[in-house]
Amino acid sequence: MNSEAARPGRTVETDVTRFDTSGKARGFDAVVTEEPLEIRLTAGDQTRQLAVTMRTPGADFELAAGFVFSESIVRERNEIDEISYCVDPAIDPEQRYNIVNVALRTNRLPELTRFERHFVMNSSCGVCGKAGLDALRELGVAPVASRQSFALDTLLAMPERMRAAQRVFAATGGLHAAALFDASGELLAVREDIGRHNAVDKLAGWALMDGRMPLHDLGLLVSGRASYEILQKAVVARIALVAAVSAPSSLAVELARAFNVTLLGFVRDGRANAYAAPERISR
Repeated sequence: MNSEAARPGRTVETDVTRFDTSGKARGFDAVVTEEPLEIRLTAGDQTRQLAVTMRTPGADFELAAGFVFSESIVRERNEIDEISYCVDPAIDPEQRYNIVNVALRTNRLPELTRFERHFVMNSSCGVCGKAGLDALRELGVAPVASRQSFALDTLLAMPERMRAAQRVFAATGGLHAAALFDASGELLAVREDIGRHNAVDKLAGWALMDGRMPLHDLGLLVSGRASYEILQKAVVARIALVAAVSAPSSLAVELARAFNVTLLGFVRDGRANAYAAPERISR
């Protein structure tokens, strides 16, 4: 790899003109970096592009690992041989940190016909055109069977704890976050990204590579809304509870009910709405 190729940072400094009641002034501001990440799957001498996502650089290997796990391409850590940035000399050096190769231990790629539409992810909506609940059932994903309970007071305290751990958000105000926590309220990991689904994949990748899967007794908190792709990733990781600071979507509610995931929305200002499996919440 070309040592002169600069790895993109999480923030970029830009000049701005600030306005207020006293007039205007020139200055500088830190904005969140948004760049594409291409995820490739390799096995033996075969290579396949899986997806391109707009993401905030950082934890790229976790993002790639979390993506292939969330899509049930791999089920266990030992199925992955190596994750690396692209070293193809034909690639522009400036783009090598925007391409990640996930190498499998097998000699041939798995069946990937469901990826033939060559989908592209973006920072707001995740995997566009994703099939519905039947796609998970066809992959053999069962409802979450965890009996773990979570105290309401603990859940209501989690958004502030996550916010305190968001270092890049504090500098830019422009990132989503996702956090894994246990029933005692301990934050196990927090990841930030311009895309909320990317932040969740980074957490899934961290847990997979650290040998923590499945996540039966843990909760997931996301800083924005709870969408279908967030719940889909939680179900595959076997997460018992998903909490969102904002609203859930209709399909997220349907998925949570179908797969027995406790789903909370509007977790803020000392209140929360439970949309599925409220029995896991204790007073």
